[in-house]
Amino acid sequence: MKTLIINGSPRKHGDTAQMIRKLREKLPGEVEEFVCYGSEIGGCVDCRYCWKEDGCCRKDGWQELDRKIRECDNLLIASPVYFFELTGRLLDVFSRVQSYWCARFYRKKELIPKVKRGGILLVGGGNGSMERAAETASLLLKDMRCVEIAPPVCCHNTDRVPAEENEQMEGELTRLAGFFSGTSAGTDGNDTDSL
Repeated sequence: MKTLIINGSPRKHGDTAQMIRKLREKLPGEVEEFVCYGSEIGGCVDCRYCWKEDGCCRKDGWQELDRKIRECDNLLIASPVYFFELTGRLLDVFSRVQSYWCARFYRKKELIPKVKRGGILLVGGGNGSMERAAETASLLLKDMRCVEIAPPVCCHNTDRVPAEENEQMEGELTRLAGFFSGTSAGTDGNDTDSL
């Protein structure tokens, strides 16, 4: 089993990193983390190359991440929530998912060979809504062929209680790890409809 974690946090030792570390301890198999901040992947420029050709004409770190996305069994989007949304850098990287969408809908071709399970891990200060960020993450996961998506794990109030000290998170991360390993019930595919 291969799990790919896409980390959208700019902080190497922040709350998102803490939650990822705790989750990794619970996951069997191979786990790889890709950190968006510091990567050389540029955003989509709508050149429309992928309307007619496989992949993307921009040659940067996307080709390696694309390979990892295609090969993994589980895919997790982990991000702080800034202004009710995923981080800008994560969205910039994931704008390149356009190549999958265009292949599927314009050329009726599937670029990702196997279906996957998806997960969402969101972290934020205060108790504001994470609904918009969860919906965005869910749409991105579906474009990357995640046919089952676990209910989002949302860690609020990190401005007052560090994520690592939030007692509720232990059970939530255990549930997510069980979902990825196939030892807990999946979802009906309408994961964010209940937010």
